[in-house]
Amino acid sequence: MRNRFQPSFAASSQAGFSLIEIIIVVVLIAGIAAFAASRVLGGGDRAKVNLARAQVQTLAEKVQQYQMDTGGLPGSLQELVQSGATGWLGPYAKEAELKDPWNHPWAYTVPGDGQPFGLLSYGADGQAGGSSVNADIKYE
Repeated sequence: MRNRFQPSFAASSQAGFSLIEIIIVVVLIAGIAAFAASRVLGGGDRAKVNLARAQVQTLAEKVQQYQMDTGGLPGSLQELVQSGATGWLGPYAKEAELKDPWNHPWAYTVPGDGQPFGLLSYGADGQAGGSSVNADIKYE
């Protein structure tokens, strides 16, 4: 007969998780978290591209409003914020709007490529050309 104060080895060997089982679960959770993080962070880049597309159109409209009020195009985008031009009814833009979603200044040229003015963002890398999030986004 067994003493009731002695532990049963059969019962204690099945009482918890082994170290291997815990490691496997932690690795699986880390893999799932890494996959989910890459999907979420990739969506942030797409959101910035879409935001830049919307911002370039809005900023172009502000340039056009400046032109209607003053009779000429601004020499720089800074004139949308502060200008002494005759007929100026601004400010037409805020200082923060003069930068794209990647915090690069918008490229503004007078005249533009086949248009009165050109307005574009060089994308995430801030360099001309590129693809995906590094592609140029311009007013058309």
